[in-house]
Amino acid sequence: MIQAKTRNRLPVPQPAVVHLRRSYADGRYGQIHLWTAYPSGGGFDERTPLICLHPSGGSGRAFTPVMCELGSDRSVYAPDLPGHGTSDATPARFSAADLAGAVCDFLDSLRLRTIDVAGGQLGAAVAVELALARPQQVRRIMLWDVPAYSSQDRVALLAQPGGLGVREDGADVAEEWRRLLERRGPGVPVAALAQELADRVHAGASSARGMAAALDYPAGERLPLIKQSTLLLRPRDDSWDQAPRVRALLPNATMVDLPELGANFLAAAPACFIELAREFLDR
Repeated sequence: MIQAKTRNRLPVPQPAVVHLRRSYADGRYGQIHLWTAYPSGGGFDERTPLICLHPSGGSGRAFTPVMCELGSDRSVYAPDLPGHGTSDATPARFSAADLAGAVCDFLDSLRLRTIDVAGGQLGAAVAVELALARPQQVRRIMLWDVPAYSSQDRVALLAQPGGLGVREDGADVAEEWRRLLERRGPGVPVAALAQELADRVHAGASSARGMAAALDYPAGERLPLIKQSTLLLRPRDDSWDQAPRVRALLPNATMVDLPELGANFLAAAPACFIELAREFLDR
């Protein structure tokens, strides 16, 4: 009798095993390096895949604090944009639309029918261009630090150093480290700043080109064209004051204020980002 009950007992559901991997895909500018997370089933029969796009000078590594949790029921991809991380560089100056085209190459290789997109700063501009280029494929968008700079903002940002690691005495790297410490958000670990500095040094001239692409981005013309439902995050960072202007340009956006967070908020409060992402993307 005991054995019969054992045979009829339903199996206990097991927690999803998330695979965090690194890989490469081919694109118009060469190979694109990817950080990926997906559940044991591969992610293809789960929720809508999420594409995460990083700021200028950064890499997809910025999203690793949230990828395993979000990857428990969907595939999550965080590419190093061309010229960043360990992706191949673009041949010359590039725009956000150029980078979006490279991401489209990657999407085509996976044959993803529908995606959600998240991005900050340059990654936000690329996310917008991706949504405009693929309106039937991009379902929802999460944005923060959207590059909609005023003339005064542009002057201040242009005064920052370009490519790092070109001074033999390392003075440019030391200055960038001081700048990162000054704008460090609440709760951001030093290790996260060190990773960001390493990414910026590795990106070299591409970091400056990425900033130029963000500064040149015509947000006033492009954002009103977005039809997808959009979540605009507003941490208390350099973009705090400009976020309401961005919200006014987006027809279908909801803005969430995060005054207790600042720059690098993904590293400081991954649980907060995960909660907001699930609430918005899993409807």
